[in-house]
Amino acid sequence: MSLLPSLAVTASGLKAQKMQMDITSANLANAQTTRGPDGKPYQRISPVFEAVPLNFETALKDQIDVQLSEVKLAEIYKDPTPFQRVYDPGHPDADKKGFVELPNVNLVQEMTDMLMASRAYEANVTAFNTTKTMALKILDMAKV
Repeated sequence: MSLLPSLAVTASGLKAQKMQMDITSANLANAQTTRGPDGKPYQRISPVFEAVPLNFETALKDQIDVQLSEVKLAEIYKDPTPFQRVYDPGHPDADKKGFVELPNVNLVQEMTDMLMASRAYEANVTAFNTTKTMALKILDMAKV
């Protein structure tokens, strides 16, 4: 049995979790951005991932009954949650009534997303290293 499909699955997981952490970092960095290029506050973005069948089916067809899938980014969507309105009449972006629209970024949610992505990344690294160790053991057995 080939270990390449296992490496491909974990590599796609690593890539997906890195993308999640990058997007979460962008949200955190712009949590106070009240005016973007379009003149509006920053709007939180979020990734949508999908499972895509792995292309190793023919090599594994008679060995396992499970369809292996890798993770791919399907889209990045803008969160439609309304902006936060805060009374701050001294802010340069305040309206005539003194209210400022702040981004729809929830710091607790972003930190939770970051923690989950970090843990999932660590799990994928562990799976990758385990597969690598198994491959090295197989090579050692082949030497004998």
